[in-house]
Amino acid sequence: MNHEVDYEILGAEMQLVEIELDPGESVVAEAGAMMYMENGIQMETIFGDGSNQSSGLMGKLFGAGKRLLTGESLFMTLFSNGGSGKQKVAFAAPHPGKIVPLDLSALGNTVLCQKDSFLCAAKGVSVGVAFSQKIGVGMFGGEGFVLQKLEGDGKAFVHAGGTIVQKELAVGQTLRVDTGCLVALTKDVQYDIQMVKGIKSAIFGGEGLFFAALTGPGTVWLQSIPFSRLAAKIVQTIPTQKEE
Repeated sequence: MNHEVDYEILGAEMQLVEIELDPGESVVAEAGAMMYMENGIQMETIFGDGSNQSSGLMGKLFGAGKRLLTGESLFMTLFSNGGSGKQKVAFAAPHPGKIVPLDLSALGNTVLCQKDSFLCAAKGVSVGVAFSQKIGVGMFGGEGFVLQKLEGDGKAFVHAGGTIVQKELAVGQTLRVDTGCLVALTKDVQYDIQMVKGIKSAIFGGEGLFFAALTGPGTVWLQSIPFSRLAAKIVQTIPTQKEE
């Protein structure tokens, strides 16, 4: 059973989520995401995501190992209200964009998201890894290859760049998107990585060789500017030192 947490998302371009914890409630987050916390909040480093802390050493190691597959640290930080009244802790977005709240109980208890988008979640939410069964996705998918799987009945928060678009896909409806623009999708959405047809499109189109094909039913969240694209633009503007 996940902890029930109240929250408020503050800000516009650089958002933060402020979470209010009742006594005994906890939230887990990526290391370095915390912005501030009130005096009654206690923090500790844990293996994995904290969803299997009662399953013994092997369960903890397995939970932590799943995170390595997504390129994340073995450890997360657990923030708990050890006081007698309500206490608040806040987590900041790592770059300009929006924080997307996900109520997993209303989304089929499972949401897949880009591996770098997870910010924090109520204790009890499992943060794992999801692989596509198709080999092509694994070999060529790039940013769309490894997805994090959020499971549980509590609230989770993911971060995305730029403007966020939420699409409701009907049964059989397919949407093709740049792999980097995919933020999250519900478990019933079928996804595949497909190659851009036409060598001219691949070489001169500027959109890369692959895109994600998403087929409903279900909900998908998209971002207008992935951080990798933003970082690439910044790098392009940095003057290079001329050789003498």
